[in-house]
Amino acid sequence: MSKLRKQEALDYHSQGRPGKIEVIPTKPHSSQRDLTLAYSPGVAEPCLEIEKNPEDVYKYTAKGNLVAVISNGTAVLGLGNIGALGSKPVMEGKGLLFKIFADIDVFDIEVDATDIDLFVNTVKAIAPTFGGINLEDIKAPECFEIESRLKKELNIPLMHDDQHGTAIISSAALLNACEVASKKIDQVRIVINGAGAAAISCAKLYIAVGAKKENIIMLDSKGVLSEERTDLDEQKKFFVTSNKTVKTLSEAIKDADIFVGLSKGNIVNQEMIQSMAKYPIVFALANPNPEIPYADAMAARPDIIMATGRSDYPNQVNNVLGFPFIFRGALDVRATQINEEMKLAAVYAIAQLAKEPVPDAVNLAYDSKNITFGPEYIIPKPIDSRLIYNVAPAVAKAAIESGVAQHKITDWEDYKQQLINRLGLDNKLIRSLTSKAKQNPKRVVFAEADHYKILKAAQQVADEGVAKPILLGDIDKIKKLIEEHNLGLADIPIIDPRSAAEEDRRMRFGDIFFNKRKRRGFTLYEARKIMRERNHFGAMMVETGVADAMISGLTRKYSDPISAALQIIGVQEDIKRVAGMYILNTKQGPFFFADTTMNVDPSVQELVDITVLTANSVKEFNITPRIALLSYSNFGSADGEVPNKMRDAVEILHKNYPGMIVDGEVQANFALNRELLKEQFPFSELVDKKANTLIFPNLASGNIAYKLMQELGGAEAIGPILIGMKKPVHILQLGSSVREIVNMITIAVVDAQARK
Repeated sequence: MSKLRKQEALDYHSQGRPGKIEVIPTKPHSSQRDLTLAYSPGVAEPCLEIEKNPEDVYKYTAKGNLVAVISNGTAVLGLGNIGALGSKPVMEGKGLLFKIFADIDVFDIEVDATDIDLFVNTVKAIAPTFGGINLEDIKAPECFEIESRLKKELNIPLMHDDQHGTAIISSAALLNACEVASKKIDQVRIVINGAGAAAISCAKLYIAVGAKKENIIMLDSKGVLSEERTDLDEQKKFFVTSNKTVKTLSEAIKDADIFVGLSKGNIVNQEMIQSMAKYPIVFALANPNPEIPYADAMAARPDIIMATGRSDYPNQVNNVLGFPFIFRGALDVRATQINEEMKLAAVYAIAQLAKEPVPDAVNLAYDSKNITFGPEYIIPKPIDSRLIYNVAPAVAKAAIESGVAQHKITDWEDYKQQLINRLGLDNKLIRSLTSKAKQNPKRVVFAEADHYKILKAAQQVADEGVAKPILLGDIDKIKKLIEEHNLGLADIPIIDPRSAAEEDRRMRFGDIFFNKRKRRGFTLYEARKIMRERNHFGAMMVETGVADAMISGLTRKYSDPISAALQIIGVQEDIKRVAGMYILNTKQGPFFFADTTMNVDPSVQELVDITVLTANSVKEFNITPRIALLSYSNFGSADGEVPNKMRDAVEILHKNYPGMIVDGEVQANFALNRELLKEQFPFSELVDKKANTLIFPNLASGNIAYKLMQELGGAEAIGPILIGMKKPVHILQLGSSVREIVNMITIAVVDAQARK
């Protein structure tokens, strides 16, 4: 499990603009006329239209895509009753998830009210603002009455996610687990430990998908919910068992087919798991520590099918698989509620998706060639981009068929495309690469470990399980920085290339370097001496297999660490050239820019080499490169040194690489605008294939372009990624942020994985 440190969490929420969300205008607002349209007097017109026809509120305002995440903070996951104000960071976080997974806008509302009537009346009073309401972190049993009353009195979709989110996801997992174990849902014996809002809702939904109520035993902190108990509320009374012989969890779990834990960690032992029926299904969903550790459960029963709430084990039951897409479907048909039919539709859609062939992007993220339906894959992965266009339409159809939809969708293929277009790929690429890196973290040596930013990034990737850092530099200085900033890098190896302890390795590295460079002006003495320099020592660690990748360049000009890497590691023999590539993450998806750092004024053949290198690198991200060679002219519209060499390079690429999607020379606006290109140049290879990979005629244009995109276009830049080296070495920009360093480390790990 990723380690999260207190100061890191506080910094994340406080640095820059405080909090995690902001309101962004969606209409022009730069001129006085824009402002008079946005507010007075222009705003009067839509107001009057809505007064005449209230349904027009969906036409003229953001209501149709706006959800309120509302809490009173009485049952915040893992924190308990911390109050309305204390819960605000959680509600902002929920809003962020709504946006990044389903493009739903959110206002978080923290209501300082524990009285049911006051809370309900407050929510009712503000409900006209919103297209839907997500109730969150409200304690039981009050949450049951609050949700029930609001559902009756409001005509917009509303759901208490703590109850229904876990129920929906775990129900989908349960159906698939039963199928894998060849168990019939109406015959299985189920033990549920925990009797809070989530447990009650889960049990009810299990019954809705086919489980028998009489086959369910539920326990709370005092034991089995039995007929003899006099301390049970109405929700718990529904699940009392008539079995008078079962009192404890260990007694209940014996011979059970299914155990569902919604309680606390480490309350189930291996003996309990061993006492279960053949092919036991165990959902240990307490977070962060499951009811039984994953390793213990797997060791206890080789035939087990297990799910947890954690991302570092197979079969993560995560509410993010459900709520964004349930609300997406409900909003898109203007549903008046989220009913049982819609929840069941989500269950079956999520369950079915796990049986479909897994996209390459998901396999790539989890470092697998072929994730397939089975004991370790009974539920889709959270990063699976298919969720939005599988779950949301299923929910929308159920709303229409059950009569709660106010808007009908007739063209479902068009709706699916709309859902795909909502998100693009801007927030998925780095998540996918991070997931892939974590599957098989590599050893990354940091040549500038005496810098706080490097140490902070090293701590983050170590905590996340992305990489295994090796720190180079003055040991005392590095340890002092670690202690001063409480970075928790005590177990990370620190090496000082200048120290006496490293003399033998320094001599050995020097001998290797001498053999490489003895005809390039180096003596043996110089070769050994230069190994005291960290960039050379780090590059030699990669060359000799002591490390898998190297990161450097934060405090030195770009040429210094590259020079060491080129001398020691060298370039790929088939290309004999290196180039710098940037990834620009935008709302339209990722774009790849090259060359941005290395080749000042490449020749025609050098442009061909750069294009091939870049294309191969883009493919490693599981993206098909669609390449435009840029210039100030379009397909011969002007002559000159730049357009002529770009045109000649394209001619060679077409001849020697017939499968490559590439064209030029072309202006940037035509390369990125399919309609414009098709209208003026319908013969182009890029018609209907908008370019995602841009090759620049010289270093100046490439460098200027990516920096303009970064500063004015709002794109996140990842790079420079050094391509063409025999082994992974990546050079940072001077003054890179910690986030940028972490992204580069992630790239380096994925690069090293690909080379292995």
